[in-house]
Amino acid sequence: MTVAVGETAPEFELKDNHGRTVRLADFRGRKNVVLLFYPFAFTGVCTGELCALRDELPKFVNDDTQLLAVSNDSIHTLRVFAEQEGLEYPLLSDFWPHGEVSRAYGVLDEDKGCAVRGTFIIDKDGVVRWTVVNGLPDARDLNEYVKALQELGGR
Repeated sequence: MTVAVGETAPEFELKDNHGRTVRLADFRGRKNVVLLFYPFAFTGVCTGELCALRDELPKFVNDDTQLLAVSNDSIHTLRVFAEQEGLEYPLLSDFWPHGEVSRAYGVLDEDKGCAVRGTFIIDKDGVVRWTVVNGLPDARDLNEYVKALQELGGR
């Protein structure tokens, strides 16, 4: 079951592409979080989505908002992917225990062993305020994220 709007976002602790520990709780009371799950690094649609976010980064990483992108790839894969694509926001590894965080958010495709394209906007209190979940081949519209963040700013 996918985490729904109005629910408290499941807490997590994952390593980023530099081996640093990132916790959702680190942002509580400080920043809204755009939590984006994607299937795999180095694949066409994923690369396109993450590079589009890179190109609009000030909208997603600023004094009020932090973008966190999660896949089931290893931190080593994510490090190379980030370097190759110039991604300067945290890429979090949900590699082991395999898919634990993806499963907690209801976006793990158990048969394929990867996350589907789920995005959750979490407010400073840790509550999910907006979400979209797309299938593996379907890219998300990043303008929807911008609109949802603008609406959250008006609260």
